[in-house]
Amino acid sequence: MKSYLMIAACLLLSLPALQAQKYGHLNFGNLVSSLDATQAADAELEAYQKQLVAKGEEMAKAWQQKAQAFAAKVQSGDLAPKAQQEQQQQLEKERGDILAYEQEVSEKVQAKRQELLGPIIEKAEKAIQDVAKENGYVMIFDTSVFNAILFAAESDDVMDKVKAKM
Repeated sequence: MKSYLMIAACLLLSLPALQAQKYGHLNFGNLVSSLDATQAADAELEAYQKQLVAKGEEMAKAWQQKAQAFAAKVQSGDLAPKAQQEQQQQLEKERGDILAYEQEVSEKVQAKRQELLGPIIEKAEKAIQDVAKENGYVMIFDTSVFNAILFAAESDDVMDKVKAKM
């Protein structure tokens, strides 16, 4: 019986401490996208991507012209079978090079995105940690993740505080 009373007393004494915990929330995606640094990074990334895509379009246009010239020569019968086979193999190789370049562009753009946005995201995460520590938050939830919060009672939106910290 004494042990039950001790457990009940401990629970009653710890109840106010549990109620005093603060929880916050913010939309991390909105935070990052609203920053001037993100907008500058997006503009730089877009210019970089356009530059790479323009080169790929030039390669594709040159290949298309070669393919049309090849088709015209084949239809007119101007090519010997051996020359026709060699040119066809060359066109297939160039087409493969174009496809490889498209894949390379995708990888380069992804790497550039990480290079540009990585430091911004790290800075935002640091600001969130600082706000949480300074204001006594136990947890801050990211509301940009679908179904991450099923229920939130008396949660503070800390977006303004984090922005001010940055």
